[in-house]
Amino acid sequence: MKKRLIEIKWGLIFVIMMLLWMYFEKMMGWHDEKIAEHATYTNFVAIPAILVYVLALLEKRKKHYKNVMSWKQGFVSGLIITAVVVILTPFSQMVIHDLISPEYFENASTYAVNQGLRTQEEADAYFNLKSYLWQSAVFALVIGAVTSALVAVFVRRKE
Repeated sequence: MKKRLIEIKWGLIFVIMMLLWMYFEKMMGWHDEKIAEHATYTNFVAIPAILVYVLALLEKRKKHYKNVMSWKQGFVSGLIITAVVVILTPFSQMVIHDLISPEYFENASTYAVNQGLRTQEEADAYFNLKSYLWQSAVFALVIGAVTSALVAVFVRRKE
C-alpha cells in the first residue's frame, strides 16, 4: 500500500481539481443562464486533467523509480490514479449535484427539450444523478486509461 501513496494522493488531487472545475463552470454560468455554452467549454477541463496525470507520473518516476520509468510502470501508475478517481466518482457527483450545482439537471433537461435535442422523457432519463453516476464512472475509467497510456509515453525514461 505504501508504494501506491503517490497514486492515491494524485487521485485525490484529481477529484479536488474536478470539484473546483465544476464550481468554476457554475460561476461562469455554464450550468444555468449560459447552459448553451456548457457542452463546448466543459471540454477545457482536459487541460488541468492531463496536467494532473503528468505531474503525478513525473513524481512517481522521480520518487519511486529514481528517474527511470518504463511505459508500463507509468501506465500502471496512471491506472491506479484512475481507479481512485472512479472509486470516488459517486462522492464527487453527489457533491457537484447536491452542493455546487443542484439545478444543473433541471436546466440541462429544459435546454435539451427546448432545443429539440431530446424529448422530455429522454431528457429526464439522461439528466439525473443515477445516470450521471454511471456516465461519469465509465467516462473516468475509459478516459483515465487513455490518458494514462498517452502520458506514460511522454514521461517514460530509460537509464
